[in-house]
Amino acid sequence: MRAVASVFAALGDRTRLELVARLSREGPTSIAKLTARFPITRQAITKHLRVMQRAGLVRSAPRGRETLWRLEPQRLTVAQRHLEAISAEWDRTLDRLKAFVERA
Repeated sequence: MRAVASVFAALGDRTRLELVARLSREGPTSIAKLTARFPITRQAITKHLRVMQRAGLVRSAPRGRETLWRLEPQRLTVAQRHLEAISAEWDRTLDRLKAFVERA
């Protein structure tokens, strides 16, 4: 549960959500390219990527003189499964409430 919580905590920031979306669309990308489209510094992007790395959402790998960052989609899949389980529980709860109200 702690690992999933760290994923949700990491995704709780708009910049990090945008980084996830970009890495998902564009594949492995350098800090320079990631920074080019954000109104924040390279250091700020690096801090966001480190938070995401600790949560297991991204991984870095050196490529020549650059470091490429890539998304780790399996962590998102695990988080998605947890959300689906929560959603299913809500559906069951609402179905019980509906049945109760209709009987009353």
